[in-house]
Amino acid sequence: MEQIITRFPPSPTGYLHVGGARTAIFNWLYARHMNGRFVLRIEDTDTQRSTQASVDAIFDALQWLDIDWDEGPYFQTQRFDIYNEYLKKLIDSGHAYYCTCSPQQIDVMRRQAMASGEKPRYDGTCREKGLQQTENAVIRFKAPLSGTTVVEDVIKGNIVFQNNELDDFVICRSEGTPTYNFVVVVDDITMNINMIIRGDDHVMNTPKQLLLYHALQAPLPTFGHVPMVLGSDRSRLSKRHGAMSVTAYRDMGFLPDALVNYLVRLGWSHGDQEFFTRDELISVFDLKNIGRSAGIFDPDKLLALNAEHIKATPPANLVAPLAPFLKDCGIEIKDDDYSRHVIETLTPRSKTLEEMAQAALFFYLENINITYDEKAARKFLKPAALAPMRLLKEKLGTLANYSQENLEDVFKNVMDQTGLKLGKIAQPVRLALTGRTASPGIFEIIAILGPERVIPRLEKAIQFIEGLEG
Repeated sequence: MEQIITRFPPSPTGYLHVGGARTAIFNWLYARHMNGRFVLRIEDTDTQRSTQASVDAIFDALQWLDIDWDEGPYFQTQRFDIYNEYLKKLIDSGHAYYCTCSPQQIDVMRRQAMASGEKPRYDGTCREKGLQQTENAVIRFKAPLSGTTVVEDVIKGNIVFQNNELDDFVICRSEGTPTYNFVVVVDDITMNINMIIRGDDHVMNTPKQLLLYHALQAPLPTFGHVPMVLGSDRSRLSKRHGAMSVTAYRDMGFLPDALVNYLVRLGWSHGDQEFFTRDELISVFDLKNIGRSAGIFDPDKLLALNAEHIKATPPANLVAPLAPFLKDCGIEIKDDDYSRHVIETLTPRSKTLEEMAQAALFFYLENINITYDEKAARKFLKPAALAPMRLLKEKLGTLANYSQENLEDVFKNVMDQTGLKLGKIAQPVRLALTGRTASPGIFEIIAILGPERVIPRLEKAIQFIEGLEG
């Protein structure tokens, strides 16, 4: 069987957004599933809008998504010699010709066609003139005047186009810049691309590209046009639907595997399964289960799936991704057992890494820097909390091992001596240790913080309450 070769060809005119990322992921997954090759190509012939910053942003996004490529990156602006060679082939074989019609003449042709109830098109004035290259000449492809061109699409099924509706389209502009439909065909031929998975906004380009393949006597790739991703109101996806650049999701604390998982499930299914690891996706991804209807982007579903991926990720694998978010708060963390224990206790209740970082702050703050929520302090750090907190500090100060069992025994002992229920003791202690009223379980946080943090923080809270008494 011929090795599958797919490609992703972004235009560097902005950041990589979720629609483009999904196209990249589909091509990458299919290549990996089929033990094939994945090619990265930068389509930068639009020199007015293409920027190096956009190229760098695309690389950055793909690398964060862990989408690696086997060939490339190729840049179209570095391939003009190849395009000129193929232009010459088409002219020499009679499949293309020079046209000197002015833009004003073409505008008249199109208006006349529309007035006759036809599609606006070039009327073939220069088609048989045999003109030579001149300064203002474009090169047009000589499209067939009758018959049909059939796009055999593995997702949408066969799509039939009438050739008499396709005009002699330009394949090279007068200043010598080849056009999109021409260069992508030459690129795909010379890069041996045999599987093209792309958005269905490209369907209308495909018949022109098929005609070019035939004229160049090149084997046809297999085409699969994927339905677009839409917003909740079924309009074209935009920022107002919550869809942003890929790196924006990284900066908000999403995991790459979660975003990959979510984007794949937008339009593809494997039974009712929602959660996939990357290895599972590579194992089961196919084209026959890509649907024909548009995927609807739902930020809430993405957030829920991200929470599931955080829970499923070993704490040791979250230290490095979490570090930048804590660094933004002025905290440097180490890849050690302490950080892993912190992460382990926060994963069940964190939807993003940003949320986890905020929840983790009290674990890393200097004891002196713990500040109390004002409303909570008025409610819980009152004189009534003084005696149980002093007793707890005394008993924890002599405790050699902060195991769950030992901590439970200490709290039970304090409850017996004071006659208070656990909540009456635990909530002031939670505030003393964390500065807030919501946190993981009280025994969990005491075990992780250890005596070097717990005892000074209890002492600080005791002094706070004593100051109120004074």
